[in-house]
Amino acid sequence: MIEVINEKCVGCGLCLKACAYDAIKIIDKVAEIDVDKCTLCGACVSSCPFDAIFIRKYGHTAIDRSKYSGIWVFAEQKNGEIAPVVFELLGKGRELAEQRETKLTAILLGYQIKSLSEKLISYGADEVIIIDDPKLKDFLDIPYTKAMTQLAEKYNPEIIISGATVTGRSFIPRVAVELKTGLTADCTGLEIDRESNGLLQTRPAFGGNILATIVTPNHLPQMATVRHKVMDPIEENISRQGTVIEEELIIEYSDDTEFLGFVNDDSQTINLTEANIVVAGGRGIKTKENFKYIEDFAKSIGAAIGASRAAIDSEWIAYPHQVGQTGKTIKPKIYIAVGISGAIQHLAGMQSADYIIAINKDSDAPIFKVADLGLVGDLFEILPELTKKFK
Repeated sequence: MIEVINEKCVGCGLCLKACAYDAIKIIDKVAEIDVDKCTLCGACVSSCPFDAIFIRKYGHTAIDRSKYSGIWVFAEQKNGEIAPVVFELLGKGRELAEQRETKLTAILLGYQIKSLSEKLISYGADEVIIIDDPKLKDFLDIPYTKAMTQLAEKYNPEIIISGATVTGRSFIPRVAVELKTGLTADCTGLEIDRESNGLLQTRPAFGGNILATIVTPNHLPQMATVRHKVMDPIEENISRQGTVIEEELIIEYSDDTEFLGFVNDDSQTINLTEANIVVAGGRGIKTKENFKYIEDFAKSIGAAIGASRAAIDSEWIAYPHQVGQTGKTIKPKIYIAVGISGAIQHLAGMQSADYIIAINKDSDAPIFKVADLGLVGDLFEILPELTKKFK
């Protein structure tokens, strides 16, 4: 926590100037700090010539690591269908569990979902822990947080990983707060450190310009969310045997939120993250009306429609179509980039495609550096000809 020693403070205002978060005000010649705005960055502490501000750090009790074991994968499901990212996480989790010589457990939350446990075991889980409860039928942050926290506090897993999906990004950080541990979001790589046996969590940073490897040395469990399409699932083995453990949701909680319904994105007839072929439009499309060229071409070859952030920000197409660091990470067999320059943030979401085709009138566009095939020319001439040919 941060404190101001009133007897030392003279109200000079130097701390106010140093604060980048507008968290300090001078009242009656004494600095007052809004703890809701303060990030404990320490800028005010170093700027105060009178030593009137200090940050009190609480002592940390050493963790008994012998009490923690096991790799957990949150088995996200919706309407009785397991999210594809779960199979990727089970593949990586199987690898991590073998390195740590421990069990791989899938955590399954929902209502009337017990039958899904066999599928999870066939994809690598040693055991499945289920909470089957009507309160978990539709996803809501608080009941899912309480359910996962309840299980983690009972079984003490060493590592918990989840997909960086809308669901995972929404409630897994809350679980980390409840468990008083750290969380690395949007990971693209997970490995076990041979020296410390800790989890090395790799994720893009600074706009994708560098890859940061993060560790959680002083807290357990170690938690991470992982992007879709960056890890490979193992082959399904329906003969695999595993254990199924059923638990009850016993934690009482109050929740003012209510599930009203799910609105489907009708503009995407083919799931972008699962599509074999994706056609994506960028700034070169120029107008919302011109996105019709992308739609017609995609329809002619049975492709999903993607877009760069520039197209999304211009409101030419809805956000669920965005590919890139702040959108979806995809791995299609063929990716066709139309009028996309190829900024590194966009490449982070599609460069794992098996075959990349770029259409751009600028022969120096960065997209051509990663493309397997490049067409230099006016997209408004090329796309209609291609569409006509495929039709």
